[in-house]
Formats: sequence, structure tokens, C-alpha cells
Amino acid sequence: MRALGRACSKGEEKSERGQPVTVTPSSSQPGAAARLGSRLLRLLRLLRPAELRGGRHRDVQGSGARAAVLGSGDGLLTNISLVLGVAGAGTSGSAVRVAGVAGLLAGAFSMAAGELVSVKAHDELVQHEIDVEHAELADDPAGEQRELAAMYRGRGVPATDAETVARILMATPKVALDTHVRLELGVDPDNAGSSRQAAVVSFLSFSGGAVLPLLPWFFASGPGAVLASIIIGALAAVVLGAAVGIFSGQGAWRTAGRQFLAATVAASVTYGVGHVLGAGASAG
Repeated sequence: MRALGRACSKGEEKSERGQPVTVTPSSSQPGAAARLGSRLLRLLRLLRPAELRGGRHRDVQGSGARAAVLGSGDGLLTNISLVLGVAGAGTSGSAVRVAGVAGLLAGAFSMAAGELVSVKAHDELVQHEIDVEHAELADDPAGEQRELAAMYRGRGVPATDAETVARILMATPKVALDTHVRLELGVDPDNAGSSRQAAVVSFLSFSGGAVLPLLPWFFASGPGAVLASIIIGALAAVVLGAAVGIFSGQGAWRTAGRQFLAATVAASVTYGVGHVLGAGASAG
């Protein structure tokens, strides 16, 4: 799609048989070519995906940002629940530390492995679909041109303009493939995710979130460490939720409250279960 503007600004294009097709007006319509070119450019700018139009849009499809947000949130919720659950059972500080470190490592490796496998599988699936689309363009270019025109008509483009746009785009194989992939598959072929990056970011972000409620237990134990874990976990949940809200444009307070509520419920349930099980074990 980056070549769309250049493809439309040319006065001469190639047809399916390789013969030049000149988009020109009749002598009784002076200036029609310029008006047609300007009109087509406006249509293409409107129909191009948002990430190609620039402006204030951000890249939200990257696997790194997604892995960082999910990883840090999961790490915080997982380990504050685990730490308070073990602490609620009345175990020693060393037992809480061991459980917390084990939960941190297990969760971080699990998240990293999951991201590595899922992102790689997604990229392979997308590439397979791109190859299929490439083969269809080579086997039946006329049918693909009709399909492209139909997609533009479905988006509200007048039939005549849709046919013209489709013909111009199909004249360049690379542009034709790029356009079909974006419109049919809804993906950006130039923005494939990195499975290794997603795995590393997920591991580090999960570890960063999981270590926060565990920190007090390296220096203290008992009720003081429990209270410190609660305070640190609550503050971290609010900060993380606010950051997500700012990034997504949903409002910092709303997402901060949602993240805080999720952390409170998870930690309260696990602490209560740990307390009940710990009391039962002592009585037994």
C-alpha cells in the first residue's frame, strides 16, 4: 500500500496483458485526467489502513508491546496471589520466599515459551495465507481484480471508481498482493511479529511484575512483610493500570481501578484459602 500514491499518480498503467492503459479524458473534457487522479488519490487515502496514514496513530500490533503489558500484569497478579496465599497459611518467611521465587521463574518461563510458540505459529499462518494469495493472483488475475473492485464497492466506493482503482492497483503485482493481503487478511505484511522479541520481553516483564510483592520477604517476615506486599502490590497495580489506560486512550483512572480491583480480588481469595488450609493443617 505504500506504493499506492505512486501507482495512481502515473498517467499510464499496464493492463493484465502487459499493454499500457492510459487514463485520459476526451478532448471535450479538459482537465478531467487531473481531476480523476486527484479523486482516486483521495479514495485510496481513505481506504488505506490507519497505520499507513501516519498522524497520531501508533503501532499497536507489535508483539513486544503486547507481551510487555500482559507479562507485567500477569506477573504481578500471579505472585501477589501466590505470596499472600502461602503467607496466609502461617508458614515461615523462608517458605514464602521459596514459593515466590519458584512462582516467578515458573511463570516467566511459561509466558516466554507461550509467546515464542504462539507468535511463531501466527507468523507462519500469515505467511501461508500470503503465499496462497500470491498464487491466486498469478492463476486468476482477472478474478482477483473483480474481487478487489467488489471489496471497494462494499466500502462505499462508486462502482466506476472501484473498477478504476482495482485496475490501477492490479497493474503492479507487488501493490496488488499488498492490497489483497491487507483487505482480505487484515494484516500488515511488513509488520510481522518477532517471536524471540516477544519471548524475551514477556520473560522480563513477567519477572519485573512478579518480583515486586516478593521484595519485602527478602528483608522481613510475618505481618509486616504481608502488609508491605499488599501495599507494594496495590501501588503497582494502580500504576500498571494507569499506564495501560494512557496507552490505550481509555483513561488512567478507569483502567487503574480495574487493575486494582482484579489484584484485590485475587489476593484476597488466595490469602483466605491459604489461611483456611493452614488452620486446617495445624488442627490436624
